[in-house]
Amino acid sequence: MAKYPVFALRLAQARERSGLSQTQLGVLAGLDPAVASPTINQYERGKHEPQLKRAKRLAEVLGIPPAFLYTEDDLLAELLLQWNGLSLRKKRELLKLVEGAKAPHTKRSRRAA
Repeated sequence: MAKYPVFALRLAQARERSGLSQTQLGVLAGLDPAVASPTINQYERGKHEPQLKRAKRLAEVLGIPPAFLYTEDDLLAELLLQWNGLSLRKKRELLKLVEGAKAPHTKRSRRAA
């Protein structure tokens, strides 16, 4: 089992990826500068977890989907990091690709077999 909760690990990962300090992230997310660094530090150490509204704001500042902060699946986390950079057209194409990659379970595919 990981030393820190998944939210703590993902937040630190996203913050470091963005190049922001704990203070910068906290201030950009609307925290008072006097408590920004200690608050983000507590989130990243797993001592506290923010309410959903603040988690969404942190994700917005970091340019990531909020779901990234909560997924335990490393592959899904990587996909979520890429997701925000895709156009709507590319997102739809990716969704179709994923749907097409699923194991065939339809009557049509059974007939073809």
